[in-house]
Amino acid sequence: MMPTVRIADIRSGETMAFPQEGVMTVDDLAIARARRSLEGLSLGDAFGQLHFKFHPRVSPADPLPPGPWRWTDDTHMALSIVETLAGLGRIEQDPLVRAFARRFAQEPNRGYGPGAARLLTAVVAGADWRIEAAKLFGGGSYGNGAAMRAAPIGAFFHRDTVRAASEARLSALVTHAHPEGVAGAVAVAVAAALSSCADHPAGEDFIAEVAAFIPDGETHDRLRQAMGIPANRLDQAISQLGTGYQVSAQDTVPYCLWVAAHHLDDFEAALWSTVAGKGDCDTTCAIVGGIVAMSAREMPASWLARREAFPKIQ
Repeated sequence: MMPTVRIADIRSGETMAFPQEGVMTVDDLAIARARRSLEGLSLGDAFGQLHFKFHPRVSPADPLPPGPWRWTDDTHMALSIVETLAGLGRIEQDPLVRAFARRFAQEPNRGYGPGAARLLTAVVAGADWRIEAAKLFGGGSYGNGAAMRAAPIGAFFHRDTVRAASEARLSALVTHAHPEGVAGAVAVAVAAALSSCADHPAGEDFIAEVAAFIPDGETHDRLRQAMGIPANRLDQAISQLGTGYQVSAQDTVPYCLWVAAHHLDDFEAALWSTVAGKGDCDTTCAIVGGIVAMSAREMPASWLARREAFPKIQ
């Protein structure tokens, strides 16, 4: 059983001794970081789902809704990401797709989008993901689904943003063959890698470091635009960057990174700011939660107690 690890210890990158549990290796620490990002992602996912367009709105002034707060496909797919990292130490596409397909077959009602459902249904039936992913939407998906599950990759490779970007690209391509879909995943993974370090940048500098990894395109352009929006102009960020109403990477990720960049030390404030944009709330909150969990001192215990538990990672 893995010992409890403080966020300060996770971010230090050092090997630590635990008198009753033995010694955690650097790989153990990488897995601990990925699991913490998964916790934040899942908590954001479940919290955001409370605000989704078919659910009652809640505000910081209202009592917290009772649990369990159900998580969605965002968490379901991120579980497979962490499982692959824990088992292999890297993203290998075929095992990752098999994990995605296995979980989808077990629980297809987790809110999967039509493209992901179509692809994973085909994979379960024996199709090759390389063919099916490229066929989606006539050239590959640029949805936000690859981005929503990418934060644990950055947490795992936290001091190597180049590796985090490369592994995120591999993880995205199995479902999102369009360059914008890949760009969204790379941006989120790099952001999580940066936030996992004690000396992380913040605000405009944080977004700029992420943008440096993103090729020319709409996601890159909106990240550059996000750099010029002041921290106190949430309304401007919402109106100019998009909040996931289009369910695309370019309409989701820049807003999420703007929110995260200005709330790296406060998980709860980050999530309330995220849902203010409405849009695809479970996914925007999953992205922000997976990033900010690595830099904030804590996640709200009262929220964690209400979040639906998730299964053990194989």
